[in-house]
Amino acid sequence: MSIAIARAKEIQYEIREGYGETEVLEGVYPLVHGFKCVLKAGYDVKPEVYADKTAVYCFTRGTGYITDGLRAYNIDELSFYIPDFSREFTIHAVSDMEIMKIVVDLLESDKAAYEDTHMVLPSFKCFSETEPYDQSCKGPNTRSWSVIHSGNLARVLMGIVCAEGEGTVEKGHPSVAQYNYALEGADFELTVDGETINTKEGDWSYVPAGLDHSLVSEKGKKVFYIWFEHMVDEVKLS
Repeated sequence: MSIAIARAKEIQYEIREGYGETEVLEGVYPLVHGFKCVLKAGYDVKPEVYADKTAVYCFTRGTGYITDGLRAYNIDELSFYIPDFSREFTIHAVSDMEIMKIVVDLLESDKAAYEDTHMVLPSFKCFSETEPYDQSCKGPNTRSWSVIHSGNLARVLMGIVCAEGEGTVEKGHPSVAQYNYALEGADFELTVDGETINTKEGDWSYVPAGLDHSLVSEKGKKVFYIWFEHMVDEVKLS
């Protein structure tokens, strides 16, 4: 089976003091660790912070806000937060929240690439603030938005795709491994190396580098997902 997938309905949590988190797709790719998290309304959580890893938080459902000692960030739509390494922060839930958390191990070359050029952290961005982009592998009515641009966070890239009755058809890209997280209302077919499975909201899949793949919906159904890519080769500074 070419497709590794964690089904939303099969993910189990042990919730303590309103918060639960579980690792998904464990071991499919050595440097990236994905976690599905829930935070119940009225609770807050102070996540673990990392001095030598990057972390990305995608707030895929619910409302709340983040405080990090510098400012507060309101979460009232699909939103993204990248903490400043070991700076502590707190997530407060106003309504029940679902969170996609990604932690990326950094090699020494990644640290050097980050020090050379990087986005300013902490970074918070709402879906409505993301930048649209176009790509030849996508249908004429498929819309895409960039969240993390190439070169801004070492080997990490991230974006969003949305379409009805079409989507993305890509030749294998040997340079990146890709994760896909299906968003609210999604119901589409994921095909990897000739194998096809249906994907719905909350499902989290992985596509190995180099395999042809597509994410396409039937007429009247919706493609809507976050893609997260990690470049498989180390960055070499000139």
